[in-house]
Amino acid sequence: MDPSAQKLLSLLMKLRREGIHDAAVLSAMERVPRAEFVPASYRHLAYEDQTLPIGCGQTISQPLIVAQMTQALALTPTCRVLEIGTGSGYQAAVLAHLCRRVATIERHQPLYNFAKGQFAALELYNIDTRLGDGFQGWPETAPFDAIIATCAPEAVPDALFAQLAIGGRLVAPVGQQGKRQELKVFTKRDAHRLTARLLGTAEFVPMVADA
Repeated sequence: MDPSAQKLLSLLMKLRREGIHDAAVLSAMERVPRAEFVPASYRHLAYEDQTLPIGCGQTISQPLIVAQMTQALALTPTCRVLEIGTGSGYQAAVLAHLCRRVATIERHQPLYNFAKGQFAALELYNIDTRLGDGFQGWPETAPFDAIIATCAPEAVPDALFAQLAIGGRLVAPVGQQGKRQELKVFTKRDAHRLTARLLGTAEFVPMVADA
């Protein structure tokens, strides 16, 4: 077994020990080559369970956090998912193996271009990309069965809740920059009622609105 494959196997075993029990999520993370979504200088760390820099002041999330957030969405193959914060594209690539369509928004042009190129190279044709402000969501293609934010707002924008389907789930880190945020799972019970549960804590880059 080559070293990368061995590292990936070790990572998947760690995810199982940490409570990732959804076989579809584990399979998706096995199929997506994380090394293709990190800068070349960090590829030797691609299958370590750690956050890595990807440029533009942004990061690729720790695999355990990716797995926890993805598992909390409880996706089915017919789901449509909105992602806020494409970054280098790894989270969207994982989602693409679990649902019908992913819409992902990134505000940094270099990351947007990189992720779009990686999606094409990996033949992930069920991902739609947009360069823009994640606070606005993607209203013309709403509602979404699930929404995930890979950057932290101080409070989840109302626009995102409005674009979530009834019965849908929204997973986001919520809190101030420079502090550990609460990783929350919101469920839209009806047009006027949301429930929330705490998934854990995390430290994400802030969610920033365009001026």
